[in-house]
Amino acid sequence: MRLGVNIDHVATVRQARRIDQPDPVAAALIALKSGADSIVAHLREDRRHIQDADIRRLKAAVKRLNMEMAISPSVLKVALAVKPERVTLVPERREELTTEGGLDVAGGGTRLKTAVARLHQAGILVSMFIGADERQLAASAKLGASTVEFHTGGYAEARTTAARIAEAKRIAHCSRLAASMGLEVAAGHGLNTANVAAIVRIPEIEELNIGHSIVGRAISVGMAAAVREMKNRMRR
Repeated sequence: MRLGVNIDHVATVRQARRIDQPDPVAAALIALKSGADSIVAHLREDRRHIQDADIRRLKAAVKRLNMEMAISPSVLKVALAVKPERVTLVPERREELTTEGGLDVAGGGTRLKTAVARLHQAGILVSMFIGADERQLAASAKLGASTVEFHTGGYAEARTTAARIAEAKRIAHCSRLAASMGLEVAAGHGLNTANVAAIVRIPEIEELNIGHSIVGRAISVGMAAAVREMKNRMRR
């Protein structure tokens, strides 16, 4: 199972002072040297952390860049110009602290369909960040996504063991269904070394994308050690 490391919150610290340190590109390179398989960066419409220049520099510096984005015109323009290997389409609200749920692909309409078509024309792979829901999965496949990434927030935030098990089962069911459709399966949101085990055990999931817990841990032990800890936990 591959690990994509999201470096958004390295940029969050930098933007608190509007200076050039810490550098998310430098953090990305450390993560890759320490066992990460790809880098994830979310260019938000309000540019609260990752900036346009970061996406350009990341594309030049790393082989596998997964750019998370909503389909706002200014962000789509950057994606089409930079051409990351993959774009993951996510919902986005200006007021939210972090992505709160999966994208409503089934209700996305012409605007979403047009954006996906433009990304495909540019040679960019498209992933849909969705809840573990059969309707959203079918809509993602119909639009031509190559990957679905299941939102694991409900699992990570479950208050009881029963609720956590139910969420894991729902993700496992949809992962099997996605794989049967020929889709690559990824998962992410709220995962850390304490809760990742049940998701790792789902055989159809090929990639986990994890950011906040790794960057948070890196404050104490450094990025290299934080990435190695996560990879080791995934292997175990």
